[in-house]
Amino acid sequence: MLDKLKAIYDRWEDIGRQIADPGVMSDMKRYIRLSKDYKELQPVVDAYKEYKLVIDNIASAKEILSNEKDNEFREMAKTELDELITKRDKMEEDIRIMLIPADPQDGKNAIMEIRAGTGGDEASIFAGDLYRMYTRYCEARKWKIELVDFTEGTVGGFKEIIINVSGDNVYGQLKYESGVHRVQRVPQTETQGRVHTSTASVVVLPEADEFDVDLKQSDIRKDTFCSSGPGGQSVNTTYSAIRLTHIPTGIVVSCQDEKSQIKNLDKAMKVLRSRLYELEYQKYLDDISKKRKTMVSTGDRSAKIRTYNYSQSRVTDHRIGYSTHNLPVFMDGSIQEMIDALQLAENAERLKVIGEEKE
Repeated sequence: MLDKLKAIYDRWEDIGRQIADPGVMSDMKRYIRLSKDYKELQPVVDAYKEYKLVIDNIASAKEILSNEKDNEFREMAKTELDELITKRDKMEEDIRIMLIPADPQDGKNAIMEIRAGTGGDEASIFAGDLYRMYTRYCEARKWKIELVDFTEGTVGGFKEIIINVSGDNVYGQLKYESGVHRVQRVPQTETQGRVHTSTASVVVLPEADEFDVDLKQSDIRKDTFCSSGPGGQSVNTTYSAIRLTHIPTGIVVSCQDEKSQIKNLDKAMKVLRSRLYELEYQKYLDDISKKRKTMVSTGDRSAKIRTYNYSQSRVTDHRIGYSTHNLPVFMDGSIQEMIDALQLAENAERLKVIGEEKE
């Protein structure tokens, strides 16, 4: 393990030298890529330094036990050695997980799309509940949320809502939320107290930057229209809303949140780039899905991944069979424990795949 960590440390130092090279700094695309790699390797480098110190201290403690005659010194060295070995074993387990090849998209910002599914008005209300849940979660993580586009439900909630989330390792956390979410409860619209089942779908895309997608302006048709919904006097009076159509693929993106046409255009371009990027990224997901059985963060987005049972105050994730029995707190944004469990399951699966490949 030391040799592998040393190689990563040498790579990190080499990247540091390249970043400081004026020739590299003049190539912005290369500079951004190297800076990203440098930042991603930093935790492994820190772990290497600490691990190497522990290994050196173990060697020193063993040397004292071999040569020291004083019983008190020997006893102290033995106690320290036992503690160091325990620490080493724990560090090796943590480093083994750190060395799993990361999804190259994990560090990106994310585009999240929530859409009402089956269940009529109740599905729109549930989509609104999910939007609130994710908003609370993002706020707790100090992530920035930007509303891109929305269509309100007739009695509340949303038929569709799209947000852009930016911050540290956003996609790496939110990617586990892609799929169909199912709710079982007595709807607000139900007069006889019967439990109904409704669904909403969530799609999380890694936000593509300008270097990820070669997007030609000649391939885009831009239309403007009056925005609807909240917005004050400018609603239905100024053509600030934007609709972009990517002619080669037929992908259509709208944005009406901002009063400024320029800001709406910028947001719409982000979503369009991400949708185009997803076409290539999906090939990567499909390749991974062939090697995995539980499909934690990949696979069919039409699959039901989670059930929210209000009568039992239970949330169950069907991919890993994990349940929590405090639904109100979960719906208030406390979803990190669920995401951690999904991440742990995926890491265990990836370790298993690596082990099978080595065999």
